[in-house]
Amino acid sequence: MTVDADLQQRAAELVDRAEIARNQGDYRAGAALARQAADLAAAVRDDQLHAAALRVHAVHSVRLGDHEQAVRSTELAAQLLSGGGDDRALCKVQTVQALAYTKLGLYDEALRALSTGLDIAERVEEPELLFWVFNRIGGVHGFLGDYRQGKAFLTRALDLARTDLDDESVFCILNNLSDNAVGLVKELRAAGDPTAAENALGDGLSYAKDALVLARSAQHPYRESMCLGNFGTLLTLAGEYDEATEMLKVSGKLGAENGYKSLELAALQGIATVHLEQGRTAEAIAILGTVLEMASEPNEKTTIMVVHQQLASAYEARGDAATALRHYRTYHEAERSVYSAMAETRARLLTNRFELDNARLEAERARLEAALHRVRREELEQEKLAWQAEAREDQLTGLWNRRYQDEELARLVGAATAGNRPLCVAVGDVDRFKGINDHFGHPVGDEVLKRLAGILRGGSRPDDLVTRMGGEEFCLAFPDTDLPAARDICERLRAAVQTYDWGALRPGLAVTISLGVARLAPGSTATQVLDAADAQLYRAKRHGRNRVEPVQRTFAFVVPDPTA
Repeated sequence: MTVDADLQQRAAELVDRAEIARNQGDYRAGAALARQAADLAAAVRDDQLHAAALRVHAVHSVRLGDHEQAVRSTELAAQLLSGGGDDRALCKVQTVQALAYTKLGLYDEALRALSTGLDIAERVEEPELLFWVFNRIGGVHGFLGDYRQGKAFLTRALDLARTDLDDESVFCILNNLSDNAVGLVKELRAAGDPTAAENALGDGLSYAKDALVLARSAQHPYRESMCLGNFGTLLTLAGEYDEATEMLKVSGKLGAENGYKSLELAALQGIATVHLEQGRTAEAIAILGTVLEMASEPNEKTTIMVVHQQLASAYEARGDAATALRHYRTYHEAERSVYSAMAETRARLLTNRFELDNARLEAERARLEAALHRVRREELEQEKLAWQAEAREDQLTGLWNRRYQDEELARLVGAATAGNRPLCVAVGDVDRFKGINDHFGHPVGDEVLKRLAGILRGGSRPDDLVTRMGGEEFCLAFPDTDLPAARDICERLRAAVQTYDWGALRPGLAVTISLGVARLAPGSTATQVLDAADAQLYRAKRHGRNRVEPVQRTFAFVVPDPTA
């Protein structure tokens, strides 16, 4: 056996051992084993084995609360698998990455990863891959507060798990459904629908009971602790306070004994909630104070924020307004800190992706230089970049051109449909542009288009698509944006065009723009939503120009409940 073959075998054995540790709930040992496996696989340049080790390492990192590291591991794993033909492995990486992004609160990034995973799962038609994608999509919707949509996806995953998959998969989806039920019950009660709330509570308790049986059968302490936490929370909602407290105590004990700090803290918060429900505010306050003392890690900022909110409510119930106000203020400060931390995390991860991309490009360049004997490498690269820019950019304004618009808009529509996210498209047209050309000359008309492009680009968000469709017509696409917000953006852009100092370009010059906006309807194509926006543009023209016209009816994506 060669040295490389021996290292490959050792790496594969380490990955297997890391999986065994995961099934036993020993995530620290599993993470160390997976890290060793990744290093060995990298040494022998076995990209698939390296990616597999990184994926397993990411799973352990999520359970240990190191979600940022999990994203880094999956980013590198995805790069190693890109173009390699192993779509199944890539889909698994995307679902783990989505879980890590969800835990970080970066839901857009999670849905983008899941969109890629869903494309693969549907193409290969593998139930296990579809299960994990539906499971993670349902989880994201739950974190976003859309519990009904979350349950729809989770229920589809449950059907797949019970038909084709193992007990671990069934446990996972049952536990997630019980967790989703907590939010759904609260939402239905707040909406004044007690019957539906009780039905949801009954379903949640049933899911939690079945999940607990599977967790204990597998002798998996992490799963048992997590499941007991959800079970105890649901029992609290049911008013079964003694039984809820006992379950939460066992959950916290398992967390403390096995180093699952996040589960230990969650259990303590759950017990405090029970005490608050029973009016035992002094005991609740003492427990919440303990949680604050324990929550010292950077990834526990959300826990700290929620605890201050609970303490504010507890002191308010006791009539201690001054202390309640102090905790409310601390809660809002913590909330700002959480959002700031999310932004910093997003920036770090983008930097990490940039560095990975740079490393990959450098490796590709080195291989290409060796293959071409270093002949004209820089010249060829520049020619390639220039051709790409010419093919996709509008030469006059520097905006994306119609060719790029067609490609990108189709991608945005696909992502919005797969992730059940809103997407709005606007079409704008310079009012009476022919008159500008006729009166001031075509050079002035060209300068108007350049400056107008700058206004549209400068007034749009980084993720928005801004293109020149041709002539004096422009297109804008707003991902993850509902129609009222898209219309507001367009109104700001319209006003910016109108109030721009056009007279500085030529005395007497005035420029306005009309825009039509439409939201993507279920099942629609890029062409159809563009046509809808165009129709609204003509309506704006007919109604006097220099205005924004939205469509008159909006659409909301609704995933049918397969159990209905």
